[in-house]
Amino acid sequence: MAQAVLNRILEDIRALELTELGSVERAVQERLETAGYSIAEWKAMQALVESGLMKEIKPRCTERSIEYNPVPIQGKPLSETIIEERR
Repeated sequence: MAQAVLNRILEDIRALELTELGSVERAVQERLETAGYSIAEWKAMQALVESGLMKEIKPRCTERSIEYNPVPIQGKPLSETIIEERR
């Protein structure tokens, strides 16, 4: 979002009545929920954007695009083999 647009929106918010602010808060909350992040996650990512470590916050991907199927192996489980080799 362009900085000028953001500044205009913030100025408009400052001019609102308390009852109108509730509507704005609900709209923002809905937008945050649609992005798929909790408030704490959103604030953390916003801090990363402000510090320059991230360019933008993208909506969380809720669809799993790749199906992972386990590869069948013979013998004992691979995890047991790894543990034995580490000893």
